[in-house]
Amino acid sequence: MVGLSIGEKHFVQGGIAQDLRSDGRKRLTYRPISVETGNIPQANGSARVKMGATDVIASVKAELGKPSPFQPDKGKVSIYVDCSPTAAPMFEGRGGDELSAELSAALQRCLLGGKSGAGGGIDLSSLSIVEGKVCWDLYIDGLVVSSDGNLLDALGAAIKAALSNTGIPKVNVAASASFDGQPEVDVSDEEFLQFDTFGVPVVVTLTKVGRHYIVDATSEEESQMSSAISVSINRQGRICGLTKRGGAGLDPSIILDMISVAKHVSEQLMNKLDSEIFAAEACEEES
Repeated sequence: MVGLSIGEKHFVQGGIAQDLRSDGRKRLTYRPISVETGNIPQANGSARVKMGATDVIASVKAELGKPSPFQPDKGKVSIYVDCSPTAAPMFEGRGGDELSAELSAALQRCLLGGKSGAGGGIDLSSLSIVEGKVCWDLYIDGLVVSSDGNLLDALGAAIKAALSNTGIPKVNVAASASFDGQPEVDVSDEEFLQFDTFGVPVVVTLTKVGRHYIVDATSEEESQMSSAISVSINRQGRICGLTKRGGAGLDPSIILDMISVAKHVSEQLMNKLDSEIFAAEACEEES
């Protein structure tokens, strides 16, 4: 937690109230965003995203697995976040472990929806190879390199960029099954299918400070928050997940207003992220 003097607290809160934050931004303006893709050659896809001084990396690894008996026609996705102890003093010791678990669970809710996968932003049915027998398991790992607030939005953006960078090996299924009933599959080392990220949402966190709420809060601003709501919204404006943190309760009318604002902001974030991903992939192809 960032320690601020009384004067600094009044400065942060007063700036937000007047729609002029301490770094010059308005309440609903993001810091500069940059994207790099293909950072980890061993992964099927990877990306690095910077939002101001917040710096995160996401990687995707695809492995063959067996579908869940409760969802035989779908693949599986697991998300794990690691907070580097060098990213912020509060990440040392158990503080980093607790935040890692909190971020991992929040990203699961925002990107994968409920336990059934219904409403999730990642299409699990696209990962099925042979119903009830073989599927793709995607292991998504996030790493917080440097933290200056708004980790959830940055990690969500990095995951979306990493999935856009992900190539799934083409799989040929033999007509005859092996003696144990399992289909024989041949995984190509040369042909890859681009993962479809059209439905993958962005995460927009609205942080409530005083009577107002802001996007892309810095660590200083987060230290003054009463609560925050993170909403994952896809390209069609559909809500894929929602999570809240902070001890203060929120009136239902305020929550609905925050969701409405998040939808509006998500369009700008989605367009900015798309252009950054396109530019990053163009640079990767040239190199």
